[in-house]
Amino acid sequence: MDALWQKVREAVSSVLPITIIVVILNFTIAPIGTELFLRFLLGAAAITLGLGIFLFGADMAIQPIGMHMGSSITRQRSLFLLLSSGLLLGFLINVAEPDLLVLAGQVAAVTAGAITLWELVIVVSIGIGLMVAIGLGRIVFQISLPKLITVAYALVFTLYIFAPDPFLGIAFDSGGATTGSMTVPFILALGMGVASVEGGKESEEDSFGLLGLASIGPMLAVLSMGILSGIKSLTGSLPPPATVNNGIWHPFVQAVPPVAREVLFAIAPISILFLIAQVLLIKLPRRPLSRILKGLVYTFVGLVLFLTGVNAGFMEAGNAIGSAVALYGSDWLIVLTGFIIGFTIVYAEPAVHVLNDQVEAVTSGRIKKKVILYALAIGVGMALLLAMLKILIPGLDLWHLLVPGYTVAIVLSHFTPTIFVGIAIDSGGVASGPMTATFVLAYAQGVAHAVPTADVLMDAFGVIGMVALTPLIAIQVLGLLYEREARKNPKGEAAPLKA
Repeated sequence: MDALWQKVREAVSSVLPITIIVVILNFTIAPIGTELFLRFLLGAAAITLGLGIFLFGADMAIQPIGMHMGSSITRQRSLFLLLSSGLLLGFLINVAEPDLLVLAGQVAAVTAGAITLWELVIVVSIGIGLMVAIGLGRIVFQISLPKLITVAYALVFTLYIFAPDPFLGIAFDSGGATTGSMTVPFILALGMGVASVEGGKESEEDSFGLLGLASIGPMLAVLSMGILSGIKSLTGSLPPPATVNNGIWHPFVQAVPPVAREVLFAIAPISILFLIAQVLLIKLPRRPLSRILKGLVYTFVGLVLFLTGVNAGFMEAGNAIGSAVALYGSDWLIVLTGFIIGFTIVYAEPAVHVLNDQVEAVTSGRIKKKVILYALAIGVGMALLLAMLKILIPGLDLWHLLVPGYTVAIVLSHFTPTIFVGIAIDSGGVASGPMTATFVLAYAQGVAHAVPTADVLMDAFGVIGMVALTPLIAIQVLGLLYEREARKNPKGEAAPLKA
């Protein structure tokens, strides 16, 4: 039980900063009404408890499943089995990703069902599966990560030219939202499982980057979906709140049954596939198998609580706060608030702290955790600042920000030490976690809804993609600094980089 409460404490640190910001805004410049404010607090509590239970379950079940399946499949020494399993596992685990379910629900609501929740989930999950298979093949064949990243993003921006405008922001948001609490531990463990069988230092380093490669898949898939759909234009707007005058508790009670069905449908395939693999390949003893099955139950319960809190008040409050800040009538306040939320959200993401520990360990303590955290916080704060400017300035399109940003990131990848390239690419998904997918996108939608010159679909979507971009640059710059310090030292060791 100590491990469970540790995860709940991590979840508290994730949700508390955003909660404090909303409380301050509600009692100053952006009041959202007593009922919605109380529903927000109740939703924040449900999200905190749900996220803690979910993370505990993911540690017990999702990560071990990824590790065992990756290593057992690789031991079969069948390239076809490895790649096809990577495709299937990537697809199935992403179907259960809470961040994607939240994003898909928002897209369905804003487009009035023109793009349905499950259409987007299926298309994005196909993209993830394809890139996981390619990423596992890269580990086996030792293909250069920078070269593969360059080719993949070249394809992304080629499709970007031909895809209809309504799909552009959704595509890049999908890339960020899919690397969340379910997908991150599973894909990392899958890569580690393959690398553990391949053996050697290079294989271990090559396991970094699998997550970042996977996040490119949704961009390719959604852009392709837009080209093939024949849809040329969509008008996006926030739907009227479904919970007005429904009281504080009723929306939560109402949300549980459909959320539980969605979660059961999402988790069942990967659970069934694991049980089949257990019988045929893995053959775990009874005790670790029992632990994994219990972990799946925790994962289900936590995910239901998390999504119920999101759907019954948390995102609606985010929309309302965004609209209230925009209606206050000060553009600089919108931009400043966006930066503060972006800066704070990094401290709120549990996976960011895991990344910090990872980088510090890889560099033997030469790059301190505070340096990484400050770099990411400033980067994501700038991402939200730019996203607010995109909403406020007519004619400022998403590609004006993303194309230069990704160009810089790709160029850096050819000069940065390989392991930092992999960590940087993975860090984009880490920074765009559950708080970004829930509150930040809802806040951006609220701002866009209240700004007369903005469109919710065209201007609010893309904010998760912006958040996923900046860590690619920040971590690679740290890698270059580390390499420079290493060259200065006659022994080849870098002096510690401190904040």
